[in-house]
Amino acid sequence: MWIFYAIGSSFFAGITAILAKCGIQKTDSDVATAIRTVVVLIFSWLMVLITGAGSGIGKIGTRTMVFLVLSGLSTGASWLCYYHALQQGPASVVVAVDKLSILVTIAFSWTVFHEKLTKKAALGVACMTVGTLLLAVM
Repeated sequence: MWIFYAIGSSFFAGITAILAKCGIQKTDSDVATAIRTVVVLIFSWLMVLITGAGSGIGKIGTRTMVFLVLSGLSTGASWLCYYHALQQGPASVVVAVDKLSILVTIAFSWTVFHEKLTKKAALGVACMTVGTLLLAVM
């Protein structure tokens, strides 16, 4: 089932880039990021209320909360950088370079979670990296 969510994430991320590029053409990228963040905040809490997941908030441990806060800070920094890049560069290249985050994810999943990286996956990542770098310099 996770694959359907991953495909949905990919689709909506692609649409997000196009909508964002349209929305920041005459707006400061920091203001645009703040507006986007408010919308995401409202949408997220609406989903918590609709699904009834709010009861789980009190069960969140300190360690989990620390990691969620750090993740939120990282997301905020990512979005600020992303919107600045999107405002100044071509969407097709900015999005491709942004997806190099897969390298960071793979490195951390290998070192922290001891996840395996098969030869096939390593080749795929290498191809993606080379393709992205070609997009960025061409």
